[in-house]
This record gives sequence, structure tokens and C-alpha cells, in this order.
Amino acid sequence: MYSMKPLALGVALAAGTASVAAAQETWTMTTTWPSSLELIETDKHFVDLVNKLAGDEVQIEFYEGGALVPSGEVFGAVESGTIQAGADWPGYWAGRDAAFSPLATTASLFNAVDYVNWIQEWGGAEIYDEIYGQFGMKYLPYGVTNNESGFRTNEPIVTLDDLQGKRIRVSGLEQGKLLEQLGGNQVSMAGGEIYQALERGVIDGGEFSTPNVDWSAGFQQVTSAWATPGWHQSASVFGVMINQQAWDALSEETQEKLEIAADATLLWSLAFTEKRATEAYQKFQDAGIEITRYDDETLAQVQQMANEVIVETACENENSAKVYLSMMEYVNDYARWRDASAPFNLGRTPNGPDVEAIRECAPAE
Repeated sequence: MYSMKPLALGVALAAGTASVAAAQETWTMTTTWPSSLELIETDKHFVDLVNKLAGDEVQIEFYEGGALVPSGEVFGAVESGTIQAGADWPGYWAGRDAAFSPLATTASLFNAVDYVNWIQEWGGAEIYDEIYGQFGMKYLPYGVTNNESGFRTNEPIVTLDDLQGKRIRVSGLEQGKLLEQLGGNQVSMAGGEIYQALERGVIDGGEFSTPNVDWSAGFQQVTSAWATPGWHQSASVFGVMINQQAWDALSEETQEKLEIAADATLLWSLAFTEKRATEAYQKFQDAGIEITRYDDETLAQVQQMANEVIVETACENENSAKVYLSMMEYVNDYARWRDASAPFNLGRTPNGPDVEAIRECAPAE
């Protein structure tokens, strides 16, 4: 059941203090996304599946971003039990722990299939649970997109020199460090503020998501150039934070139904966003947007710089090192078959960071 009507915070607080038995019957869930952004479609898809599969045991009442709490407070609302569940992009919580950054996206590393493989079969799901579990939450990854659009500006960016001095909205810890090494200046702001910042010239450029989401955000109205590919975010993961007590109150059978809904949504989200991104790419072309692509030499240079930033970031935080170590062990393991099966394989094997350098920074098992 969906409800997009604004709801007073007091109602949400009352829901959070209800008995465990009530939480088993009805959950309140919100998201970081407003209904105007297509990212919310993945959240809706998951909720719809849960209510169909497990509706007799748990029914989710879903509210768009901002209807219950500000988007930046969704994490705290789930952690405290004010609401039972909240949809997110993990990178928004990197200020709490830097490990949330690679759980959300990577700079020139994972593509969408890499995230799916890693989550499903190479230990990624357990990593999400471990990091979110430190904050009293269960996590179900249920959305994935391939690389993001890239930078949207009014002055074309063709080479890395064109980034010099540019104030660009970039989300992500590693992404900001990398941009600054390339001579740009990271500007942090919520997705809903990017349009006006571009329109008023507060920033010289910005990035947000995949082409279809960028189109729904209206960036074609305030920019005329688009630099691809989005090396800063080679893929993204989305999912749902669930208050641990609310999760534990469910039966194992109900928990399994929610996991099945998450797995099904994960696969659906990849095909859905790739189709919608393809359609949006054509819309940007038809709108007269100048679309440029970095050459392969430039992308190789960015890869090397990204590798250095990843090792640096991993060695500043043990949780980050643990996440990146698991990721790179997957990359190196899968490379044996992926490279042997080229070109009939699932994307490239990235020439990523030194796994041994990361291993030295990771906590001992």
C-alpha cells in the first residue's frame, strides 16, 4: 500500500513506539527520494513485492522522501526505531563511517554486474549487514544501476584540463578527493538543490545519477553540455535499512520473503534503469545537449588516480579497508573466468588498486 500524503512527524513517532507485535503487522517506510525522481521507482517496486508476498504477515506503508523526516534524517529514524524501514543510497552516510562510500558506489571500479555478483556470491551481503549492523540495522540491497551520467555543465568538458577550477557538485568521499586532485572543487549539496545551483551559477557543473534520473531532475533545462562516462561513480547500489528489532520480530519465513523481494527487485532494477537510461540518452540528444566522451587515455589516467585514492581512503578506516579488500578479492577471483570468456563476458576487469596494499590496512581476520 502506497501513501504519498505528507504525514506529521508525530504520527511516525507514535508508530515507532508501538509494540513489537504491531510492527510485525504494519511497518512504516520512507525513502531519501521525492516522488519527482525516478529513483523512487525501485523503492516502490520492492514495497509492492513485499506486500504481495508477505502481506498477511507484514504490510509496508510507504511514504515519499520528506513526508516523514528530511532525507538526511532517514538513517537516524530507522536506527532509533522511529520508523521500521528506510530506503537509501549508502553513500549518504559516509560521514558516520567511510565504509558506506564503497557500499554505495566506486570510482572507476565496479560496474552494476560486479555489485550483483559480489553481493550475491562473493560475501558482499554479509559486509552490508556487518557495517549497518554496527548501527542496529539489517540491510537488504535491492537496487543497482550502471555508471552515472557524468558531469553536466554549460562549458563542455572534453579533457581533464577542462576541470581546472570548476566548482562541481560531486557526491562521495573518494569522488571528492579525486576531483580535487584533478584540479576541480567538490561542492556538496542534496540532489534536490542541484537544479537551482546550476541555474543560478552557484556551481559550474554537477552530477547526480543515471540519464533517466537526471532527465527527471530537469538538468536539460539548465545545462547545455554533458561529459561522459561517469567515471566518478561506475555503478551504484540502493537498498533498505531495517531496524534490527523490527527485523528480529519477523518469523524466519517472513524474513525470507523480504529477502526474495529484495533479490527480485535487484535484478529488475538493472534492466529497468538501463532501458530508461537509453531512452533518456536519446532525449538529451534531441534536446540539443552537447555530449562528449573522454578518450581511453584519459580514462586510464583517471583509473590510476582513482586506485591511489582508494588505497589512501581504505587505509584511513578499517571498515573501508575491509570492504575494499573484499571487493578486490572478488575482482581478482572473477578475472580468471571473465578474461578467459572475453568478449562474451560481463563487462571489463578493472585495472584496480593494489589488493595487497589494502590488505595491509585491513583488520586481521
